[in-house]
Amino acid sequence: MSSAVSKYLFAGFGGQGVLFIGKVMAQAGMLAKRQVTWIPAYGPEMRGGTANCSVIISDKRIGSPTVGKPDIALVMNEASYHKFLASVVPGGTLYVNSSMVPELPGREDIRIVRVPVNDIAHEMGEAKVANIVMLGVIQVITPTVEDDILIKALMELAGKKPELAELNAKALKTGVEYAKNHF
Repeated sequence: MSSAVSKYLFAGFGGQGVLFIGKVMAQAGMLAKRQVTWIPAYGPEMRGGTANCSVIISDKRIGSPTVGKPDIALVMNEASYHKFLASVVPGGTLYVNSSMVPELPGREDIRIVRVPVNDIAHEMGEAKVANIVMLGVIQVITPTVEDDILIKALMELAGKKPELAELNAKALKTGVEYAKNHF
């Protein structure tokens, strides 16, 4: 898996599930017996307002829970792209929901992975799992925990209802397959 410390930023607007996938990554880190932080940030509007969270997963004690410069960032909407593009560390990876973010000027010193996750989720018949599709893509390209641990974390957090657990598992698998076929 990745180096001793992985710093994530997940951003979008409320209702896109960025806080949820941050929780999934944090839970996976805990299941992997690593040090973890998860810090949400959102506007008073909640659904429809801005939302983001930062996650750190580390083999060592975490000195500061804040993530000013993420190694891995996900932006689900255009406003988040503009806000967080500059914050990704050189050599880092920025995942972009290309269903909602047009082709925009980027940076030469980071990897930008564009995935039409809303379109993919819509093709699955469930637009609300676009975040989980992207989580599958992230797991293939920049894994921090083992696949089975990520799946277990997802099932623990989304598995209260069997139909949701099955849908989320399918969405994660769809993202994994997309990444394997396109990157």
